[in-house]
Amino acid sequence: MSYKQEYEKWLNSGVLTEEELDELRSIAGDEKEIENRFYGPLEFGTAGLRGTMKMGLHQMNIYVIRWATQGFAEVICAEGEEAKKKGIAICMDCRINSDKFARAAAEVCAANGIHVRLFESLRPTPELSFAVREYGCTAGINVTASHNPKEYNGYKVYWSDGAQLPPQHADAVAERLSKIDIFKDIKTMDFDEAVEKGLIEILGDETDRRFMKHVVSTINDRESMAKVADNFEVVFTPFHGCGHKLVPEALRELGVKHLHCVEEQMVIDGNFPTVASPNPENPEGFYLAVDLANKHGADFIIGTDPDSDRVGIMVRSKDGRFIPFTGNQTGVLLTDYLIGAMKRAGTLPEKPVLLKTIVTTEMARKVAESNGLSCYDTFTGFKFMAEKMADLDEANAGKVILAYEESYGYLIGDFVRDKDAVTAALIITEMAAWYAAQGMTLYDALQALYEKYGWYGEKTHNLVMPGLDGLEKMAALLGGLRQNPPTEIAGTEVIVRKDYKDGTVYDCRTGETGSMELRDSNVLRYELSDGTCVIIRPSGTEPKVKVYVMTIGKDAAERDANLEKYGQWVKSLA
Repeated sequence: MSYKQEYEKWLNSGVLTEEELDELRSIAGDEKEIENRFYGPLEFGTAGLRGTMKMGLHQMNIYVIRWATQGFAEVICAEGEEAKKKGIAICMDCRINSDKFARAAAEVCAANGIHVRLFESLRPTPELSFAVREYGCTAGINVTASHNPKEYNGYKVYWSDGAQLPPQHADAVAERLSKIDIFKDIKTMDFDEAVEKGLIEILGDETDRRFMKHVVSTINDRESMAKVADNFEVVFTPFHGCGHKLVPEALRELGVKHLHCVEEQMVIDGNFPTVASPNPENPEGFYLAVDLANKHGADFIIGTDPDSDRVGIMVRSKDGRFIPFTGNQTGVLLTDYLIGAMKRAGTLPEKPVLLKTIVTTEMARKVAESNGLSCYDTFTGFKFMAEKMADLDEANAGKVILAYEESYGYLIGDFVRDKDAVTAALIITEMAAWYAAQGMTLYDALQALYEKYGWYGEKTHNLVMPGLDGLEKMAALLGGLRQNPPTEIAGTEVIVRKDYKDGTVYDCRTGETGSMELRDSNVLRYELSDGTCVIIRPSGTEPKVKVYVMTIGKDAAERDANLEKYGQWVKSLA
């Protein structure tokens, strides 16, 4: 069916409201907009769906939600009656339509005979992962677009381990969806009727209590906080989202006496009125928090994204300014701190492990291995980290004390299988208190780690390629690099090429080709003669190609010069 025919199908479906029809009629003369909305369905992958909230097949709306849920429900039902009985947990974030979409998903699951545990209101993403594991559910759904702008919403899907959907189940859902008519083949039932029949159960404070019991169990050191609590000032912002309740609760449980929450951003609002982007990776969003920190003399600011799975921090530097820490820097600090804190508490496992992604700083590996830990790489995404955790557990090959990726996601503890900003915010604050007890800020601590382990530096570049032709540009860029691989980058020799699509490793000096365990992902890696790595991959959730430059210098000046030099080369790719 052509995009024009799909557009007409929606107009003549007989199920759209008058308001929804008016939206589609308003684009009647805009061929490009019609094509963008109807050229094909949103692709269902291991991360589920994500898109802008508009009417259309390639958008996020209640019809796409019902369609996706029907496909997912059929995969659950194919597992048998016990899988339906164990059911599904459903959660939502603060975004516009998230509660409406979550309710619609619950109605579809119930109509398919699947028991639903639906959270009464917005909750952090890690609590959904926890609920799937805690209640022994077959699956989970979270309606969220994480840190994307306000126009977006999304649909994350989880399996029984509490991790995002493994590839085989994602493929099974996608296969089902290819056969489901978005209007004719959807089962749904009245919400109140489903509740009355016991098919939908509402989750509330009891689940919060269970979750928080596990969160606070990760505390390693209450004594350091007690030592500095009278003078230790913390500023927190949830950026209008799901961290508004449980993050402050966790910090107070740790013993934080002076917690200052940014009032304007404690207001739940999917329009995110105080920020251009509710993303803790963007330091400009912290302007209100910086004002509050200056007012109270705080040295430490913490912020969580709208679904509270990512966390970012800002720290006062030597000159008094607040500077943002990257996800890599925070992760390195956490790695070093957790090793020490667990040793001091006598809780470091016999075979401790650090997990990181292929695009996460090599400084983390240096810290881990220097302290006797094993360090493993995975592809980007916590579903891959969850798989590795399961493999290590099954083989009794090690216990993960921290899993993290450069995009501000951290997993601490064994009760969640996704990024967890609630627990991470708690342990980062504990870490800040421990350093404060030593007379150091986290800025001081980071400089000390550079002196000890080396002057590593990283920079992520985003080559944005929006629209229908953006996908073609992304494919052309990766294809061109495979056909004509660079022999040098910014004047520095490429000594090793790795292609994670087929798992090949090519030694550019000897011409020898080898293989690696990681494969089946559209990622290219170039290792240079000066110790720098350049990694290129298309984003799995946004219309852009991400280029990661990871380098090391003999000092801060050489490190920064390397980042600038290779950054100029990246710009030439656009």
